[in-house]
Amino acid sequence: MRNGINILSYPRFLSFCEVFVLLLCNFSDNPKLQTFTQMLNSLFLSARAFPSLITNSSSRRAKSSQFDQFRENRGVSDAAIKVPTAPWMKGPLLLRPDEILDTKKRNKPRKVEEKTFKALNRRESGVRGKKAMKKIVRNVEKLDEDSDSEETQMDDLSEFEYLGRIEEKVESKDRFGGKMPWEREEERFILRRMKKESVPTTAELILDEGLLNRLRREASKMRKWVNVRKAGVTELVVNKIKSMWKLNELAMVRFDVPLCRNMERAQEIIEMKTGGLVVLSKKEFLVVYRGGPSYSSEGQDEISSSLYEREADRLLDGLGPRYMDWWMRRPFPVDADLLPEVVNGYMTPSRRCPPNTRAKLTDEELTYLRNIAQPLPFHFVLGRNYGLQGLASAIVKLWEKCIIAKIAIKWGALNTNNEEMADELRYLTGGVLILRNKYLIVLYRGKDFLSDEVADLVEDRERLLSRYQHFEETKRESDIELLEVVTNGKQLKETNKSGTLLEFQELQRKFGEMDPRNLETEAEKARLEKELKSQEHKLSILKSKIEKSNMELFKLNSLWKPSEGDDDIEILTNEERECLRRIGLKMNSSLVLGRRGVFFGVMEGLHQHWKHREVAKVITMQKLFSRVVYTAKALETESNGVLISIEKLKEGHAILIYRGKNYKRPSSKLMAQNLLTKRKALQRSVVMQRLGSLKFFAYQRERAIEDLKVSLVNLQDSAF
Repeated sequence: MRNGINILSYPRFLSFCEVFVLLLCNFSDNPKLQTFTQMLNSLFLSARAFPSLITNSSSRRAKSSQFDQFRENRGVSDAAIKVPTAPWMKGPLLLRPDEILDTKKRNKPRKVEEKTFKALNRRESGVRGKKAMKKIVRNVEKLDEDSDSEETQMDDLSEFEYLGRIEEKVESKDRFGGKMPWEREEERFILRRMKKESVPTTAELILDEGLLNRLRREASKMRKWVNVRKAGVTELVVNKIKSMWKLNELAMVRFDVPLCRNMERAQEIIEMKTGGLVVLSKKEFLVVYRGGPSYSSEGQDEISSSLYEREADRLLDGLGPRYMDWWMRRPFPVDADLLPEVVNGYMTPSRRCPPNTRAKLTDEELTYLRNIAQPLPFHFVLGRNYGLQGLASAIVKLWEKCIIAKIAIKWGALNTNNEEMADELRYLTGGVLILRNKYLIVLYRGKDFLSDEVADLVEDRERLLSRYQHFEETKRESDIELLEVVTNGKQLKETNKSGTLLEFQELQRKFGEMDPRNLETEAEKARLEKELKSQEHKLSILKSKIEKSNMELFKLNSLWKPSEGDDDIEILTNEERECLRRIGLKMNSSLVLGRRGVFFGVMEGLHQHWKHREVAKVITMQKLFSRVVYTAKALETESNGVLISIEKLKEGHAILIYRGKNYKRPSSKLMAQNLLTKRKALQRSVVMQRLGSLKFFAYQRERAIEDLKVSLVNLQDSAF
């Protein structure tokens, strides 16, 4: 404000009335504005007809308690009330009761007209869309069911003049099956998730309803519990639960992974090990009731198992004791930690691959086996790294019934290493590891697996064959002795010695006393000869490719007929040439020559440059200066221009060509007759690049062959 009054410094929000009073006080100090102040005062007092300018509705509540003492006599309309003023105001402020601002906050009742108006314009959620349309159609169908709509409609159709149109609509309805689009969508096949049937718990079957409700109310108030870690419901956990039962009939248990993922199995384990009853289950918590003196867990009926569980139990029978703390679905796997660490006389089973098959798995077979192993139950649970001979023998027995053995790793077991477990089992069983992580190990028995019965039959057969071979060898030696012929005191052997002991002895005499150095020399010589033969074969392949590339390049070059140079060449003086060179170097526009070289498109671009200027600058990226000169001569010949100079620039070489004084642009048909197209020029460039690479590699092979021949000659000289 002008006199130092700042409205923003007032400790609370100012209403319209208070701001108006401050303005009056500020203007009252100025003598020149007395008349203006009187006008504003009269205007303010006459605003009774417009209460919305001064007062608020009854929905507002007072923010300050200073005005409460002045609202006692609001029923008197004519009496003026003294309103509290700010410290800087000099005179009192008198207002009528109906002119005072009411700041009470009250719920303003909405008018019915306003509601109906908004209902027509505002956007409501859920009134449009697929769900809303389904509700509308459902209500219409209910109305149709209540009233006999079909008969009335057929009777009333004859009364209308536009009967033909209605029949057309009925026919179109029959054409689409007589149903609306959203009804046809509902007929789609949707596989809904079946809700799991709620099975009554043991506590609900045994305990009374009143007792069960009381226990559940007490259980909901409990705040202390026993933690079950990854190791499961151990003996220590059971002792803690029983110690809590001494003070209270309920005990709360909180489960950690993995049992928290299957609370039904956790409930079975806790009831089996403690003998109590689970009365409340919420998230990962179970509340166990210790039970009365008459309760006994031995008299419970066995839960009827499914065919899947019975078959799995039959598969695991006889392999070892079960792991009762299993945290997943039934059946219970075999506890591998309770199997013996060492088995007397255990040996890795013999293997023999069938004919025309490979023992190694392909990628498709590996993926197929992993997909098969996924739905299978776990057969064993393991918690140690070494001493797995008992588990290995059990796996071999299992492989006679199932081709895959699935082993789970115990949660919470100390110092477990799945890699060491898998290596030990693979060494003991000879199986194929198809999957391994920190949770499970999956072993496949392999294509060359033989069961015990088949292995015994194979051993008996091999033993019989070895016996026959020994008999044949002894018979052969006896026949050789009989057929020996002695002539003139010399023993002549007319029999074949292949495969006999004499042949082996001769080989020993021939090569047995050879120096190891000579053996190394012979081996090195054989290696060099093999390498020389390989390099010569590769060189022959490269030469055949070079010949093929030469033929392709010859065909492409035959399509390009370079034009003959004009004998009447325009002569330029040195001054003109220098002037044109400077003009060409200062030019910003240029024509870039790519890998295709000189072709039809380049000549069109060159003549397009000459349409607006006399000199054209062509930039080429060729590194050899001889190739740059060849390109410049080709451009000069094909364009009938005058070569000014060849300049070295940062980005390459610039070829400056002058169009000539008597320049006339030739027709495109004449240029296209003897030049390559853009596609053919690219093919020619690719073939030339391939040819250069092939020649380079052929040169390398020739050098390698020469080096091998030299080293082979040196090796032969050193041997002698």
